[in-house]
Amino acid sequence: MWWARRPLTVSRAAVLGGLLPAWSEDWPEELKDKFPDQKAYAEWFLRLIGILGDPIEAREKIKEANKQDIRLKQNPYGYKRAFQQTPSEDKLTLFWELLEQTWDSKDINLCDPMAGGGSIPLEALRYGIGTYANDLNPVAAILLKTTLEYPIKYGKELLPEIEKYGALWADRVRKRLEDFYPVEEGNSIHAYLWARTVPCPSTGKPVPLSPNWWLRKGSNPVAVRPVCEDSWDECRFEILRGQEAGRSKPNDGTVSRGVGRSPWTGETIPLEYIHTEGKEGRIGQQLYAVAIKQDTGMDFRAPTPKDLNRIQAAEKEFRERLPSWEYQNLIPNESIPPGYTTAQPMRYGITSWRQMFSPRQLLAQCTFLDTLKDIQAEIAQDVEDATKAEAIATCLGLALDKTADYNSRMVWWHSSRGVITHTFDRHEFSFKWSHAEFDAAHNLLPWTLEQVLDAYEGICDLAEPLYTNCVNDILPGLTDEKIIISQRNASSLTDIPDASLHTICVDPPYYDNVFYSESSDFFYVWMKRALGDIHPEFFQMELTNKDEEAVANPARFADLEGSKKKELAKQDYERKMAAAFREMHRVLRPDGVLTVMFTHKQTEAWNTLAKALIEAGFSIQASWPVHTESRHSLHQASKNAAASTILLVCRKREASNERTWWEDLRGEVQQTVRQTIEEFQAQGIEGVDLQLSTFGPTLAVISEHWPVLTSKADPDTGDPVPLEPEAALDIAREEIFAMRKRRLLGGRAIQFDPITDWYIMAWDTFSAQQFPADEARKLAMSMNLDIETDLSRGKKVIRKRGRFVLLRTPDDRTFKGLVDPDREEFDCLLDALHTAMLLYEEDGSGACRRFLEIHNLLSDTTFKALIQALLHAIPRLKDEGEFVREEAAILDTMRLAFFDDLEVPETEEETIDEAMSVRQLAGEE
Repeated sequence: MWWARRPLTVSRAAVLGGLLPAWSEDWPEELKDKFPDQKAYAEWFLRLIGILGDPIEAREKIKEANKQDIRLKQNPYGYKRAFQQTPSEDKLTLFWELLEQTWDSKDINLCDPMAGGGSIPLEALRYGIGTYANDLNPVAAILLKTTLEYPIKYGKELLPEIEKYGALWADRVRKRLEDFYPVEEGNSIHAYLWARTVPCPSTGKPVPLSPNWWLRKGSNPVAVRPVCEDSWDECRFEILRGQEAGRSKPNDGTVSRGVGRSPWTGETIPLEYIHTEGKEGRIGQQLYAVAIKQDTGMDFRAPTPKDLNRIQAAEKEFRERLPSWEYQNLIPNESIPPGYTTAQPMRYGITSWRQMFSPRQLLAQCTFLDTLKDIQAEIAQDVEDATKAEAIATCLGLALDKTADYNSRMVWWHSSRGVITHTFDRHEFSFKWSHAEFDAAHNLLPWTLEQVLDAYEGICDLAEPLYTNCVNDILPGLTDEKIIISQRNASSLTDIPDASLHTICVDPPYYDNVFYSESSDFFYVWMKRALGDIHPEFFQMELTNKDEEAVANPARFADLEGSKKKELAKQDYERKMAAAFREMHRVLRPDGVLTVMFTHKQTEAWNTLAKALIEAGFSIQASWPVHTESRHSLHQASKNAAASTILLVCRKREASNERTWWEDLRGEVQQTVRQTIEEFQAQGIEGVDLQLSTFGPTLAVISEHWPVLTSKADPDTGDPVPLEPEAALDIAREEIFAMRKRRLLGGRAIQFDPITDWYIMAWDTFSAQQFPADEARKLAMSMNLDIETDLSRGKKVIRKRGRFVLLRTPDDRTFKGLVDPDREEFDCLLDALHTAMLLYEEDGSGACRRFLEIHNLLSDTTFKALIQALLHAIPRLKDEGEFVREEAAILDTMRLAFFDDLEVPETEEETIDEAMSVRQLAGEE
């Protein structure tokens, strides 16, 4: 599926919210009888979108059960997941009655001009709304075909056809490949596990590079140990189990942070050497283990001569078939274009898409493709309905792309779960030192076909009630002809007339969050070969369109130096988004509604989006934060992540020649932010979500008065400089920091030193040790600090990590004059606290008490207030009874020992499995 597919329930709420009217006293009596007040209307809306109970109360039940280690036997929500709910006939009838009264028509239409995986248009169709679904990316366009058009047109009648031809395809593949993947009696091979190799700098022998040697973690651990002897040409591998596996130190691999270690000599292998070897084509691979499935479960064994012989035979077969396959254009020889996400594999000499695969993997992929071509020809001959034949062949083509996703050299073995991950476990081409390989003769294609069938059937289950409702005339006039799928730039929706759309709902690219075209080239090169003859309109280019893509990609300006690339990338994104929003302004009715979904932590991204929206002629009428992820998840304890999607509700703005000055508007912005904070805090919104939630109302104020001018003059023209939306967003952040700090301190307004203030607010705002460097910088600026001089080099509060910063722990700040037990005085209260925490952790409570007494900190109210603030700010999340954050653990024990009168916030107890079950029960996707 697509990289950024929105949850269906949120998409449904956004679609319906953009079409339905607000409750009104002026409604006709028959409507007021059904909705006597706004509360009744809101409750009906929740039921309309599938929320049939009180999710907040259910969450509290789950939370309480987890605290008491009780496993709930029944679903506490009392109803199946919201997105699976189909509205009843009476709800749909009333829904369309409201639409007809609002729009004076039953011919209602919606457009998603950046539809991606199709969540928004799918939900529109489920309620009978005519839908335009567009995306620039051809991979997305094919997904829209299979997600929207085929399920609506054919429903489940495609399933037996896909299954029939899929089975025929898999059988032909098995016959052609089974000689290259040995079968073992009583079990099946689940995965071949490989390590990349480079020649040892001293001996020239292959060095297997793997970050660790775990095969299975947990209560029944298994590991592999490389063994080397001088007389051997390459390493051999032993399988170790139980305590022996742990004693072998499998965490100590042969590569860490890109630096290798030779098991032949023990010498360090620099990253630069590995890069050079890769560019010279001397990075190889070595099989080190085989995962097998038995009746008793998963097991592992070392490679056998039979395994190696079959691999050599596969490589020979590939070399023999290569000339013919190249002539038929089945080999993805296209060069990988330089880009932001492609830069890492290119450093290792991977410059064409075929190099993403080993020779045996390529043999498998091209065999899949070769036989698929024959199957598609048979489908075209057998199936009389040409569009139906197209649909069957297209779904099979998706199974081919899924095999590539799970059988490249960019997948890895997940030792904790015992599964092969896919290429895009992250939204990038992260280089994998060790990788897994499916049994492509027997297991891979049947599995991907099953995945495609399950996905298609699941979408049909969601869409099926649509057929019944159409037949009963509940959904007026909806036919498959009203589903229009296009593949073009969102700034050029030429098939849509002016002022014709009732609503536009869009989940736009999030600045630099995902580089869709760079990533989707991996699929495009296979999809083009599998489906190019069936959908020629989508596959006119060698690779996907990167020039017109609206993302802030500095790689497009690689020839420039330093910060110019980033600034030009920002301007490029802003220009393209503004053009897209101008086109949306053109096609939207004067009374129409534009709903923009946006979730991005960096203020810069919000500034760019807001500027594009406002200058396109829209005013932001409202914003709503919608909870879309578990607030307390273990990954958030380490890395900042927003848990909410913000829905920006916009309308066309009337043109105005009046000038509004920022100085006159500033007070209104401040008051709006304060009211918003109080409102959303009362609803339990916290951390980075609270900050994001204030952005919409803030932008609404300035968009209503646009253009807003500042007192600063343009040096060239002398004209007033227009306001950047970021200036208003800065006020929002400042107000949040002030109010949040008072809340942490129980309403008191205590002023710490700026470094300590920054540290408290960093934990409170981001609830994570790691967060974007840009946000760290802006938080520092609001406190008159410099991120480099004061926080990084000076006080060493943070450590830089690419585009992120990492809050240092007390033991990571142990420097003379900083966290230093020998200091006589502390100019920064954070230094004193971290020193006390370090002493408590390393030398115990006695040493810590002596330190606190010497520096008169036991009775220091400001010091106690600092501990109180951090007890609330640092996440108190536990996993299996232990605090995830070590700072939270030390502070809690110090509180018990010395400051037991301080208030303690509630502790969250949640394991990974529990976090997943909570999200599933909550109906989140």
